[in-house]
Amino acid sequence: MKILAVDTSGNHLTVLLLNGDEPLYFFSQNIGLKHSITLMTEVENLLEKAGIELSDIDVFSTVVGPGSFTGIRIGVATVKAWAYAFNKKVLPVTSFEVLAYNSVEKRVLCAIDARHDNYYACGFDGGEMSISPRFVNGEELNNLCKDYTLVTDKGADYVKGLILAIEKKLPLATDDREALIPLYVKKSQAEEERK
Repeated sequence: MKILAVDTSGNHLTVLLLNGDEPLYFFSQNIGLKHSITLMTEVENLLEKAGIELSDIDVFSTVVGPGSFTGIRIGVATVKAWAYAFNKKVLPVTSFEVLAYNSVEKRVLCAIDARHDNYYACGFDGGEMSISPRFVNGEELNNLCKDYTLVTDKGADYVKGLILAIEKKLPLATDDREALIPLYVKKSQAEEERK
């Protein structure tokens, strides 16, 4: 099975091709605001290296968030377009799953920096969600951590985490391309300012 996955949810960019052999990937720790410029070039580079076409992919996957609102939209829109164009399955993966499945700990609280001492947080126990996604401040995060090992997005191995999340969730790949929807844990700053 050939799987192409992208993660545009943060300052990093991951493009991953699973083709039965060693995974092929591109990873940049700090792509800044260049996801839309860099993504297609790196996808083409990996496909060329593997000797396959985009139409050969069986499942398209993307990290649906939480994270950068613009980055998430780029990943979701791109992957959804490919899936519709080639009539292929999709697999949404959350940023939390990328962090959680990369940890060896059984009970983890995944925290993604949302700036200004705020975080997107979600808990997992044995690989299953035990605390639903939420937006919390630093004090609330500390209270949630009491029974969990904290896993953050700082220094995370995004490639390994994405591979493990895809492997765990692959049976959930679906022909319903509308299953790819962004996971926004809170409203964007623009939406909040309109109140």
